[in-house]
Amino acid sequence: MSRPLHVSDEVHALAPGFAYLPLEAHGLTNGPSDAAGSALLDEAGRRLVERLGGRPPQEAPHIAAWRAAYTAFGCKPSRTRNSAEALAKRALADGGLPRINRLVDVYNAISVAHLLPVGGEDLDRIQGGMRLVRATGEEPFVTAAGGAEVVEHPEPGEVVWCDDEGVTCRRWNWRQGVRTRLTEQSVNALFLLEGMDPVTTAELETAGAELAEALHKACPEARIEIGDVRHR
Repeated sequence: MSRPLHVSDEVHALAPGFAYLPLEAHGLTNGPSDAAGSALLDEAGRRLVERLGGRPPQEAPHIAAWRAAYTAFGCKPSRTRNSAEALAKRALADGGLPRINRLVDVYNAISVAHLLPVGGEDLDRIQGGMRLVRATGEEPFVTAAGGAEVVEHPEPGEVVWCDDEGVTCRRWNWRQGVRTRLTEQSVNALFLLEGMDPVTTAELETAGAELAEALHKACPEARIEIGDVRHR
């Protein structure tokens, strides 16, 4: 992996059951959403329905574990949902999943099919290493409001992913910043698949292998490296 990743002691103490799998891809070709990505998202929705067996997403054991982690750092999980739960709810709603661009559609499909938070960052826009920390409240977070970029700051104690320039994702995996998100011009990416006990190492590895396969189908010339499942 070209980018170092680290989970702080404070986050590990908050959620010792947390694990993540990094995947790097180089030489990608992104672009507008296409028929292949749309089919992948539709199939992910069908797999989600089968996985849940009629339960709402929040009753899945590992989604309940994410809710407990969010509560532990001061967020109300019914209002601030982790990305897997939020996407699952959209997949089950009448409107279905949004189509964003080819790469985002691929990783959203893996997230929904496996009911795991999955994120993608533009490697060329990440500054230094990536760290999962509890925020001081001073870190800058670049987001969009009313069509313009604005700078916000996380709440003190909030769990955030950040790099040397600021926060890349607030409230663990709730909202990604605009600075490092994957655009149609992105060619190199870091993907993170996140799990909370009782999700197993094998389940994360299976989802990671499926993400790598889907990326290879979408971008046959890309070089893809799957990392090991990590806890720290």
